[in-house]
Order: sequence, then C-alpha cells, then structure tokens
Amino acid sequence: MKRLFTILTILAAAVASAQQGNGGSATGGSTGGAATNGKTQEELDKEMREAYAKLQQQIADAERDGVAVRMKDIGRFRGVRTNQLQGYGIVVGLAGTGDSQQTPFTATLIENALKKWGTAIDATRFRPKNVAAVSITAELPPFAAPGNTIDVTVSSIGDAKSLEGGTLLIAPLNGPSNFETVITVAQGAVSIGGFNASAGGNTVRKNHTNVGRIPGGGIVERGVDTQTVFDGNTLYFELYIPDLTTSQRVAESLRSELPSFAVRPVDGGTIEIKIPQPEQAMLAMSQIEQTKVHADIPAVIVVNERTGTVVIGGNVRLGPAVIAHGSLQVRIDAIPFVSQPLPFSKGSTVQGEEQIVNAGENPTQIGIIPPNTTINDLAKILQTLQVTARDIIAILQALADQGALKAKIKIQ
Repeated sequence: MKRLFTILTILAAAVASAQQGNGGSATGGSTGGAATNGKTQEELDKEMREAYAKLQQQIADAERDGVAVRMKDIGRFRGVRTNQLQGYGIVVGLAGTGDSQQTPFTATLIENALKKWGTAIDATRFRPKNVAAVSITAELPPFAAPGNTIDVTVSSIGDAKSLEGGTLLIAPLNGPSNFETVITVAQGAVSIGGFNASAGGNTVRKNHTNVGRIPGGGIVERGVDTQTVFDGNTLYFELYIPDLTTSQRVAESLRSELPSFAVRPVDGGTIEIKIPQPEQAMLAMSQIEQTKVHADIPAVIVVNERTGTVVIGGNVRLGPAVIAHGSLQVRIDAIPFVSQPLPFSKGSTVQGEEQIVNAGENPTQIGIIPPNTTINDLAKILQTLQVTARDIIAILQALADQGALKAKIKIQ
C-alpha cells in the first residue's frame, strides 16, 4: 500500500508541476533537507500530498456532478435516425469457390438475371462454381439524398467457400416495410480483407472470407422522409441511455443557455423543446447540440467473462466488508520411463509414465473495505491484493451477493 501511495503521489506531483509551468522534476533520491530545484524535500513532499488531494477532489467532483459533454454526444433529435436496408443478389467472378449443387437457388437466381438480358438457360443443367448467392445489408444515414453513396455488406447465404475476388451484380435494396420501393442500388467489387487457401489437406485462412464489404457500393436512389419538427414548433431530444438525472440536467442547461426556448423534460429519456422560430429549426438544433451538460455517471459494473475485462463506473460504492483471497495450485508432471528386461529373460521392453502430483496454496490475502468506499479506494485494495482479472470478477460478484456492492452488474 505504501508503494502504491508513493506512485500515486509522484503522478499527482507531475500533473501539478505541468499545470504550474514548472519545468523541473522532483527526484526521491535526496535525503534530509537536501534542496531540489530550490525546494527542500519536505516542501516537495507537501506539494505531492496537496496535488494528490486535489486529484482526489476532482474525482469526487466528477462522481457527484457527472461528466461535461455536448448534448449531441448523449442523444439525438426525434426523427434523426438511420434506416436499415436489405436485398439479395449474386456475386460472380469467384475462383471456383462459389456455391455447389447443394445450393439450387443460386442457379435459379442466375437464370432470372440472364432472362432480363434476353438469354435463356436451363437452371437444372447449369453448374456454376464461380457464382454465389448473397444477402446484402446497409444502413441509410439520416438526411441521405439521391446520389449519395453508402457502404454495403455482402454475406454468403449458400455453401460458398469464399467471396474473395468476387463482384456483386447490380441489386436493389429495400426497406423492411416496403419491398416495392427501391431505396438504394448496390454493385461493385467485394473486399473481404483476408484469404482462404487450401492444398493437400492443409488450409490457411485469415479473417472471415464469406462476408465482405463494398465501400461506397450503394447509390441512394430515393431518400427517406425525415420529420424533426412536430406540432409546428416542437422538437424532441431523446437520450441514448435514459436517465432521470441527466434528463433534468439537460433541461436546466438549455434553460440557462437558450432562455428563449421552452424546455420540459417529459421523462428520463425525452426532453420537449419549443422553439420561437420554427423556420430556423436547423439553427436551433445546432445550438442545442453544442450545449454542454453534466451527464450523470451510473453505478454500473460491466463484466466480460470471456475476455476477463472489468469496467467499473465512477459512482460505485461499497459497504463494510472483508475480502479474503487465496489460490490453490495443483501441478501434475508426467515423467516417462523405460523398463528394460534382464538378459535372456525373453521379456519385452515396456515404456510408461510416472505421474507426480504437487499441490500448494498461497497464503490468504485479506482486504478490509471501510464504509462508503469509492471506486478509487477499491482499485487500491484490488491492486494491493495482486489479483487477476478473473479473481476480480469473482470478488465483485461475491460482494454483490453479500450486499456490500452498491452497483448494477452487467455480465456480457
């Protein structure tokens, strides 16, 4: 703990020195009253403690008041949204890695496509190996006008081995509610960012070769109507993560920065804004987006057990508790041996293994959590215990079950 405090105080001193414009650096090698940059060691230690206390106060203020962000970073206006598009098509030009005969609808798609150009084929006798049936998806951004280009994603829906080197034939994309209106037309070379090669039973593969993208491969043919002003002069700002405290703070910030707007928080996720000049709605939306607000920090812990990642929010608090941590290590070694028979015994040589089992347990480490422990204090405790990420996950889950952890745990 003493070493951890020393590291934190040194970092705090560095920050304070940078803010004060002091170009020198303090070193801990001097003893007694030796001077460093004209100051004694006692004075430098005092400055370190003051800088560390200042950092602690800044952390406490951020936990209490939230984080200052622009409104455009925590929400959007009602009506300003993306639209998902989908379609189906054919990728041609594959090097023998297309759909096989086990995917009969690929030949049917080719037959239908060639009919449009006046060529008739028999789908039952058509055996292409360089063609693959694909699903095409894209997201239409808000305010997209005809002629704009968007990226599209192409995914194999048959048994094609790879889409490497393929080209998507022109295909229409529609919205989920209207399959007759073409929103975007997609076409172009498929980029998969990898490869898939095999020979002699050996396979070398990089990335996923059955899904690719066509940057700028979709051309917008028809825009989607977007309504942002309702009832003549009303805008609705909707938070990405609904929160009652943040919603109230948004309303207060808008009343302070834009007093001519009538602002009312409808609920934890929606703020109603009445603007005085509806004809200047775009200007009003821009001004609202640039307004800064202190977004509240929820007490949430996100745990990803697959990767061992733990993210702890700033407002997490803990009640009094004691953490006891120990680890049991079991090691099994297999030592090979050969048993050789005696001469003229007509025996046979035998090969075997001798297993040696060793078990040991590290001394139990105990950490005491005082009342109203903050996330900063918890970080010190866990670092002092020198536990792994998976041990931290187990400790946090145990604290939540015991009731000492005052936070919501999300397990991914």
